[in-house]
Amino acid sequence: MESILSNISIFGHGIAAALFAAIAIWQFQRKAERNAPQITLIIAVSLTSFWALSVAVEGPFSAMSNFGESLRNLGWLAFMFALLRSGKGRSEPTTINIIYVALVLVLIGQMIVDSLIPIFAGSPRLEGMTLYTALVLRMIFAVGAVVLVHNLYSISAPETRWGIRLPMASLAAMWTYDLNLFTITYLTQQFPAELSAMRGPAMAIIAPIMALASIRNTDWNLKLSRSVAFRSLSLIAIGGYLLMMIVIATALQIIGGDYARLAQVSFLFGTTVAALLLLPSGKFRAWFKVKLAKNFFQHRYDYRAEWIRFTDTIGRPGATSAPFHERVVQAIADITDSPGGILLMPDDCGHLVLQSRWNWQSIEVPAHACTSRTVPFFQDSMHIVEFDALRNNEDPKCDDAAIPKWMIEDQETWAAVPLVHFDRFAGLILLSRPRIHRTLDWEDLDMLRVVGRQVASYLAEARSQESLSEAQRFDEFNRRMAFIMHDIKNLVSQLSLLARNSKRHADNPEFRADMVETLQDSADKLNGLLERLSQHNKAKAEEPKAIKVGALIKSIVEKKRLLHSIETSEIDNLTAMADPARVDQILGHLIQNAIDASSGGQPIVINARRRDLSIAIEVIDQGVGMSSEFVRSQLFKPFASSKQGGFGIGAYEARELAKAMNGRLEVESKESAGSKFTLILPLAKNISEEISDDERAA
Repeated sequence: MESILSNISIFGHGIAAALFAAIAIWQFQRKAERNAPQITLIIAVSLTSFWALSVAVEGPFSAMSNFGESLRNLGWLAFMFALLRSGKGRSEPTTINIIYVALVLVLIGQMIVDSLIPIFAGSPRLEGMTLYTALVLRMIFAVGAVVLVHNLYSISAPETRWGIRLPMASLAAMWTYDLNLFTITYLTQQFPAELSAMRGPAMAIIAPIMALASIRNTDWNLKLSRSVAFRSLSLIAIGGYLLMMIVIATALQIIGGDYARLAQVSFLFGTTVAALLLLPSGKFRAWFKVKLAKNFFQHRYDYRAEWIRFTDTIGRPGATSAPFHERVVQAIADITDSPGGILLMPDDCGHLVLQSRWNWQSIEVPAHACTSRTVPFFQDSMHIVEFDALRNNEDPKCDDAAIPKWMIEDQETWAAVPLVHFDRFAGLILLSRPRIHRTLDWEDLDMLRVVGRQVASYLAEARSQESLSEAQRFDEFNRRMAFIMHDIKNLVSQLSLLARNSKRHADNPEFRADMVETLQDSADKLNGLLERLSQHNKAKAEEPKAIKVGALIKSIVEKKRLLHSIETSEIDNLTAMADPARVDQILGHLIQNAIDASSGGQPIVINARRRDLSIAIEVIDQGVGMSSEFVRSQLFKPFASSKQGGFGIGAYEARELAKAMNGRLEVESKESAGSKFTLILPLAKNISEEISDDERAA
C-alpha cells in the first residue's frame, strides 16, 4: 500500500511539475506587453513547477520540498497582490496591504522554522516544538490565503469577475486542500499518507484550469467593497483567534505541563470578561469605528448603508416614533456619531428660533438665537462650521459676525450644518461633540452638505404640506360659508316677503299667529346655521329612516304659505327612507327658487306620488324658466346662477343632499314656461317589498 501511494505521489507531482512548467514556458514565449500580474503569474507557475518537482524527487517531507512549498505560496501571494494593485479605481487602504505583508512574514518564519528542523533533530523536545510551530504557521498561512482569495474575488467589478473566477477557484482549492491536510495532521498527530499522495494529482488537475484562466484573462478592474472587506477582516480575526488558541494550547502543553488546562481556561475567561466590558461601551464602539474607517477603508462612509439609515430615520412611521423635526436632527447626528443636536429654524420675522432637540438638553438657546448676519451667511455660503477650528482661528471662510456668541461659548457645540433648499435657508442644525474627538475631513463635509440639502427639501415639503393643510381648512371654511350665506339669503328673502305681507294682513289674528311661528322657525334655522359654521361642530347628519312624506310636505307648506301661494294637487301619504331635516332643506331650496322665479300671482304646485319603488316629490312653478343649455352645463355647478345676485348654491346643495340619502334630483325647464324639480326618494323597505309582491302576483 505504501509503495502504491508513493508511486501516486511521485507520478502525480511529476505530471503537475511538467504541466506547470509548460504553462510557464508558454506564458513566457507569448509576444505581448507584460504587466505586473502577468509577470508574477509566470513566476508563481514556475515556482509551483519547482515545488512539484522537488516533492517528486526528494519526497514530501524533505527540506527542499518544504522550501519549494514556501516559495510556491510566496509566488501566488505576489500574483494576487499584483492583481489587486493593478485594479482600476481607488487605491486599497493601507491595512489591506498589511495583511499581505503579514502573510509574507508568516512564510519567512515558516522557512526559518523549516531550516531549524534538521538542527534540532537530536533533541526530541525541541524537534517537536519546531515541527508543531511549522505546522501552525502553515495553517495560519492557509487560512489567511483563503480569506484573501475570497476578498480579491468579491471586490472585483461584476463585469470583470468572470475573468478571475478560474484562477481564484484554483487557488482556493489548492490552499483549502493544504488547510485540511495540515489540520488533520495536527489533530491526529501524524501525517496522512493518502492526502499527501493525492496532493500531486490534485495539482495536476488544477494546472489545465490555470492554463485556461491565463487565456481568458487580459485585464482586471477591481474596486474595494466595504462590506466585503469587513467580512474578510472578520474571517481573518476568527481564524487568527482559533490558531492563536492552538498555538497557546500547544505551547502550554509543551512548556506548562499540568498547568496547560488552567492557563487555557484563564485565557478564555479573561478575553470573555474583556469583551463584556468593552463591547457595550459606546465610547469603545465609537473609537473602534473611527479606527476601522481610518485604517481599513479608503472612504469613511458606506454611502449605501448611510443613505438607507438616513431615509429610515426621516421616514420612520408609527405612533411611537419621535416627532418629525426631532428625527431630522437624529438623521444627521447619526452620520457623524454625534450623541445629540438641535434644530434652529427661521420664524416669520426671519430670526432663528429653537425648533427641536434630540438628546441635548444641556444647551441653552436664547430667544433670539442668531445675529443679523447668520441667515444671509449660511444661505449664501452653505458653509459647515467646525467650532473647534473656529475657536482656534483656523476657519478663514467663516464670518465671525454670523456666529452667535452662545454657540462658541458652549464647548459641547461641535459643528453647524446649514440646511438650504434652492438657495433658500431652511434651518441650521447644531451637533454636539462626539464621544471620540475627531475633526471633520473632506468626506464628512461632502456627506453633510448632501444630507443638509436633502433635509432642507424635507423641511420645505413639510412646510408646504402644512400650508396646504391650512389652505384646505380655509377652503372648507369658505365652502361651508358659501352654503351658509345661501341659506341666510333664503331666510332674508322669506323675512322680506313676510314683512311685505304683514302690511296687508297685520289685522288678521290668524296671520299674526302664523307670522310668530314663522319668525320662530327662522330664528331656529339661523341658530342652526351658526352652529354649522363653527369649527367645533362635529355633528353628523342622521341616517335615513322611515318618514311620512305627506305629513312632512304639509308642514313645509304651512310654513311657506305666508310667503307665496302654494297649492298641492296630489299628495300620496307614502313612507320614504330619508332624513327629515335634509328633505326639509332640499324642499326649502326648491320652493324658494320657485318663489324667486315666479310673479306674485303665479302659484307654486307641490305633488308627491309613487314612481315604481320610489317616491317623486314635484315642485312646479310657472316662472321664467331656464334654457336647456343652462340646465345641462350650469345648473348643478356651484356659483353658477341664472338669477341676478344669486349664489348658485341652492340646486347644487339640493342635489348633494339627495345623493346622501340614496336619492336624486331631476329637472325639467323651459324658458318663459316655468320649471319642474323632482326629488326622488326610495320607498321604505316594507312598502317596497309589498309593491314587489303585488307586481309578481300581477
